[in-house]
Amino acid sequence: MPETTPGSPAAPCAPEAVRRVACIGAGVIGGGWVAHFLARGYDVTAWDPADDAEDRLRRLVAAAWPALERIGLAEGASQDRLTVAPTLAEAVTHADFVQESAPEKLELKRSLLAELAAATPPGVVIASSTSGYPMTDMQTEAAATAGAGRLVVGHPFNPPYLIPLVEVVGGERTDADAVAWASRFYDVAGKSVITMDRELPGFIANRLQEALWREALHMVANGEASVEDIDASITEGPGLRWAFMGPCLTFALAGGEGGMAHMLDHFGPSLKSPWTRLEAPELDRTLRDAMVDGCAAAAGERTYADLVAERDQGVIDVLRATGRLGSVER
Repeated sequence: MPETTPGSPAAPCAPEAVRRVACIGAGVIGGGWVAHFLARGYDVTAWDPADDAEDRLRRLVAAAWPALERIGLAEGASQDRLTVAPTLAEAVTHADFVQESAPEKLELKRSLLAELAAATPPGVVIASSTSGYPMTDMQTEAAATAGAGRLVVGHPFNPPYLIPLVEVVGGERTDADAVAWASRFYDVAGKSVITMDRELPGFIANRLQEALWREALHMVANGEASVEDIDASITEGPGLRWAFMGPCLTFALAGGEGGMAHMLDHFGPSLKSPWTRLEAPELDRTLRDAMVDGCAAAAGERTYADLVAERDQGVIDVLRATGRLGSVER
């Protein structure tokens, strides 16, 4: 990657030209980000206030490196490109991008993001790895500075060096250009990006994960299922399909050639059945059409037969990869 200088408020460096990333916080998530960025060939400067932060961070990166080598390292990728700075200010002095991964405490996030906005060169986008706080709630102390407009959420899934997803969304004071810049940067850096149109506590993936988790807790608490049953119900059931085809397209296939429209018309009444503790939304015409149109857009040019073949091959691939595709003996 070419050498760059930090951008101005109006013109940060191009996402493709980023050379140095600062990672603030070196725990499990922050360290995972460090490993990811190093594997993608960036120079990384990290900072964490813990006395043993550097030792822990280097051990984490070393432990992640074999997996990253199996995936494939970018040109120039090296653990030697990691520097651990003694202060926060020194960590961000020459940064082209900042990833904050401090503990999930709102007041800490507020003060830290304000400090980062003051210390980071103008124009450099600062992203938070928060698991659920809206950026509007976190950027309050930075609101009086020019830094509030470049604060965005860049929510990863653990471990960030293996799971591609990152959800990007700004707050009320975030510049739209900063959100677009962050989304493009993550894409260049090898992530799978969802750019959200609006803030939502917990974002998208965590809300879906949390809904399943809460229902699992209800079933265990009520003696309705064991932990083993619950895990097997996912790993041996819908989880095999979710690995490559999400719940919406999966349900669309349940409607046969009629797709999501037929599925909703046929199974829609089950939304009133006590299959979950969550209250279902009213399946009115607007919601029905949104689901049907969304699935059609997701399917694109693929026919029902194409999707079935893709699903079937995907399940076979997952079963084979996890050693669960038993041999057939005659």
